[in-house]
Amino acid sequence: MKHKFDITLYTYGEYSTWDRESKALPKILNITDRIESEIGTEFGYVLHIKKAKGSKITFRIIHPPFKDENGEPADDFTGEVYVNSNDYEFFLGDCIWEPLEDKLGPWRLITELDGKVIADKTLHLVSKNS
Repeated sequence: MKHKFDITLYTYGEYSTWDRESKALPKILNITDRIESEIGTEFGYVLHIKKAKGSKITFRIIHPPFKDENGEPADDFTGEVYVNSNDYEFFLGDCIWEPLEDKLGPWRLITELDGKVIADKTLHLVSKNS
C-alpha cells in the first residue's frame, strides 16, 4: 500500500538558538534564504509532516568547504531519524561556530522520506558585517 504523506516546508531561514535536548523546535526569526551570520547564528528549515508515522527521514547538509578537527575537508553532514507521530515537525539546520569565514557561502539542506526527496533548499550565509 502506498502512503500519501502530507509535507509542508513550514519555515526556513534564521532561527532562535535551538536546545537539541528539548522537544521544542527553535522559533523562526527571519524567513529568508540569505542569512546574515555571526558566531551562534542558527539557520535551517522546519518541515511539517503528516501521515508518515514510522517512516524514515534521511538528511544531508552540503556545506561550504571547511576543515574538520583533523585538518581534513569536512564531509557532508548526514543522518536519519524516524517519524514518531502522524503530525510531526522536523528541523534541519545548523549553528555557526568559529571560525566564521569558512562557514560562509551556500548550505544545501536535503531531506528524504522513505527514499524520496521531500525538501531541497539552499541557504546562503553571508557575514552580518558585510
